[in-house]
Amino acid sequence: MSRRAGCLGALVFLLLLVVGLLVVVDRVGVGIAEDRVAEQVAQRGGLAGPPEVEIAGFPFLTQALGGEYDDVRLQLTAEQLGQPAGTAADVSLRGVHVPLSDVVSGSVQQVPVDRVDGTATLSYALLAQQLGGDTTLSQEGDGIRVTRRVEVLGLEVPLTATGTVRLEDGDVVVDVGEASAGSLDVPGAVLEEAAQLLDLRYPVPALPFGLQLTSVVPAADGVDVRVEATDTVLTG
Repeated sequence: MSRRAGCLGALVFLLLLVVGLLVVVDRVGVGIAEDRVAEQVAQRGGLAGPPEVEIAGFPFLTQALGGEYDDVRLQLTAEQLGQPAGTAADVSLRGVHVPLSDVVSGSVQQVPVDRVDGTATLSYALLAQQLGGDTTLSQEGDGIRVTRRVEVLGLEVPLTATGTVRLEDGDVVVDVGEASAGSLDVPGAVLEEAAQLLDLRYPVPALPFGLQLTSVVPAADGVDVRVEATDTVLTG
């Protein structure tokens, strides 16, 4: 009885050892693959440098053997995107098709992707540059708070207004409502005219992977623009 128990314990130990080794091999494999994917995405997505890549899902080896990856997540900086400082994007490539034989032989010519979605963030500092001066933008509920000193009746007046943000023909547009000048007594008609100086329009530069803009919302650090694309093929 004790001998049988000893054999069973040895078998369990052996199985755990094998499983542990497979997990190690899987994690090492995914690390190498993430580096390779970063290089391929940079080359075939027209990026200025390889992004940070995470291949989601476990185990990785079954995805590699099947040549299809469910979710490849990319973190893209302004420099990699070739965009102004203050731009960033988190993108997921869903349904990435790359045969293992092409990877092993180094003959990957194209990377078909079923769907791409994510968020491109435009910082408030970047948007404020469009109005110049001492403009500041920040989130206020579902809208955006805009402050700027403008010249009204020959005087420098600090204006504050809350605006809404929307997409229009590929531009991020901020439309402000009624402005206030704090404790200063400024005629309403003058404030209404001055408030127009706080409206802004920012043309979003072309993004990689054929991404299209779908919606926009204010967030803590900037404006988040939702992006997506379908049936994309990354080629060199």
